[in-house]
Amino acid sequence: MARIKFYGVRGSISVFGAEYLEFGGNTTCVLMEGPTRTVILDAGTGIRELGKEMARDPRLGIDRPCFLAFSHFHWDHIQGLPFFQPAYDSRRTFTISAIGRERYGTDLRSIFETQMQEQYFPVPLEDMGARIEFLQTPEDQLNVEKAFVRVVKHNHPGGAYSYRFQDSEGKVIVFCTDIEHGERIDPQIVDLARDADVLIHEGQYTPEELQAHRGWGHSSWVQAVEVAERARVKRLIVTHHDPDHDDAFLLDIERQCQARFPGTVLAREKMEIVV
Repeated sequence: MARIKFYGVRGSISVFGAEYLEFGGNTTCVLMEGPTRTVILDAGTGIRELGKEMARDPRLGIDRPCFLAFSHFHWDHIQGLPFFQPAYDSRRTFTISAIGRERYGTDLRSIFETQMQEQYFPVPLEDMGARIEFLQTPEDQLNVEKAFVRVVKHNHPGGAYSYRFQDSEGKVIVFCTDIEHGERIDPQIVDLARDADVLIHEGQYTPEELQAHRGWGHSSWVQAVEVAERARVKRLIVTHHDPDHDDAFLLDIERQCQARFPGTVLAREKMEIVV
């Protein structure tokens, strides 16, 4: 059994205002809590609120292994890490992971050290307090005890990766964000998502908006639904909402998604599901 909770569901930049209250305005951060470990997917601005919850929730205590798995390192997916309260707790250990053979050997530490140089932030990475380890793999997969992780590199400026997580009970969660399929759906993503219990897939644009944003590295909600249909997933969660899409706009998109694929919801901050 896994618990999924969304702390940031916005793409590109965080937003604020009365028109964003239902879906939220923080950038990407998703918690996956399994029986023995915690996985945090990306560290957008939503990780700040997650950190506050971890500090007070005994289920997310200091003794649980905690992995921060990154789809990629664009600003809206890493900018929250300096504000992640548990990373200042010397009793804690975090493993920053970037699975995938094509990023094996990348200097992960320098990515996070750079955004915390004194020109940008007052506290350097090495002074945060918690023990921070780095994990990479020479292959596109990883076995951790009875859990299995597989990744696929997909089309996005600078490169990005989709994740397939399978637990000891066979439950499957797929995380696919910041992907531009192009004229045809990427068949590797369909294969990665095959028969998943939950597919979390970005849908930043409408089909009309997508035409004006070719090369920006994102998908339409229609493409997210097509992946779900072709992969025969049980549930689809559409995320990475465009900063210009307010609550009314997203509710309309959700209705259109559900008319085509009933097992769809649009991600909302603090939304929680159990798999």
